[in-house]
Parts: sequence; structure tokens; C-alpha cells
Amino acid sequence: MTGRPILLDTCAAIWLQAGAAFRPEGEAALQEAQKIGTQVLVSPITAWEIGLLVSKGRLVLSLPPLTWFEQVLELGVDLAPLTPDILIASSQLPGPPLRDPADRIVAATARAMRYRLITRDRPLLDFAASGQVAAIAC
Repeated sequence: MTGRPILLDTCAAIWLQAGAAFRPEGEAALQEAQKIGTQVLVSPITAWEIGLLVSKGRLVLSLPPLTWFEQVLELGVDLAPLTPDILIASSQLPGPPLRDPADRIVAATARAMRYRLITRDRPLLDFAASGQVAAIAC
């Protein structure tokens, strides 16, 4: 599984940007990616989710959401594709149901692009445990 690109979910992107500690598995995957040049990506839906969290007062940032998201990209994180195929696939995922639209899009992106997903989101980890995507708990 090593060497496959890594997709950060929103929570992982928040922690990465804040310099917060990841669980050993997540930290090891990110360090390996940096060492061997494996791509680390974030979905554009994360920008939407950050804006939504800020607007609802569930996340407080010292920067405007767009500036915050741009800083994540400046950390060497690439932007994952968000194509019509991925969006449609997000509405037809197999396995345990994901209720959060952002989780559905992140999961569909990981499936379509064969990315390893870094997350601490329980529904996404359950989705991965059912064999639908490769995930690393952060």
C-alpha cells in the first residue's frame, strides 16, 4: 500500500495546517510520502467544508477560510480532482452509508483515484474497514 498517494480528509488537513500531532500510523505515512515523493492531496470539498464550519461557528480560524486553505496547499499538499464522475460516484457508494456529503465526496475521490485516505472520522474509518477504501487513522 505504500507509495500510493494520500488524501487528507478535512480533519487531517486542519491538523496538518496547525502542526498538530497525528497518530503514529498517520505520521509515518506522511513522513514516508515526503521521503519518497508520494503525492499528498486534499479535495476541493475540504475548502467548502472549512467555510461551512467557520460560518456555523464550529471552527475558529485566525485567517479567512480561503487564505487558510491556500496555506494548506503551500505546505506541499496538492489539490485532488473533483470531477463529475467522482460527484456521481459519491451518490452511489457501496458499503456502510455515509451521511455527510463531504465524507461521501472524499470517499468517492479515494476510491476513484486509489488514494489512501488519512482520517480520524469514524464513519470514514468504518467505510474503509468494510473494504471500500484504504484508510490510515490519524
